[in-house]
Amino acid sequence: MAFPDEVLTDEEEVVLHLHPHAKAAVRPVLVLLADLAAVILVWVMLPPTTGGLIGVLVVGAVALFTGLTRGVWPLLVWRTTHYVFTDERILLQDGVIARARRDLPLNRVNDHAMRQTMLDRVLGCGTLKIDSIGDQVAVLESVPGAQRVQTLLYQLIETDRELRGDGEDEEADEEETPSTARQRGAERRALSPVPRPGSRRPRR
Repeated sequence: MAFPDEVLTDEEEVVLHLHPHAKAAVRPVLVLLADLAAVILVWVMLPPTTGGLIGVLVVGAVALFTGLTRGVWPLLVWRTTHYVFTDERILLQDGVIARARRDLPLNRVNDHAMRQTMLDRVLGCGTLKIDSIGDQVAVLESVPGAQRVQTLLYQLIETDRELRGDGEDEEADEEETPSTARQRGAERRALSPVPRPGSRRPRR
């Protein structure tokens, strides 16, 4: 399912749009295949009698229930979960029927960490934890290409800070401090009276 563009501002651009890693779809697909195989097996093995028909209907009902709850529904949840990175914020959206969305502006992100299990390292995915100002935490689970996504997030944050001009004044002060100190020292030496040879400073 596509991400709705109407939630973006006019000048906002999507940099990266992801769903959770495809490993989340493996189990639901296996459940659907197992249910289908069970129905076919029972249909072939049971005799074409009333009892056989009842057995097929019972197995079919169980397969339908497990297929919907453990097969179709997890697939819908997987496809309706969106991780969207724009040049202004991070959007997290999920929900099949009731939809929930969370926005994290880039200028409020103060820390981000990535965690991988052994299986995640093999599959190239991971869990990305993003800390925002105000003790708000967002956890992105099963992010495909987690290392690449974390690097991209760092670049987006740095670019956003440069565009907003955050930290320029502090950097300017740090760069001007040595020269300003030397200039002030020269001014003090120029203003202070030069003592003549043999003269003494008056005591206070």
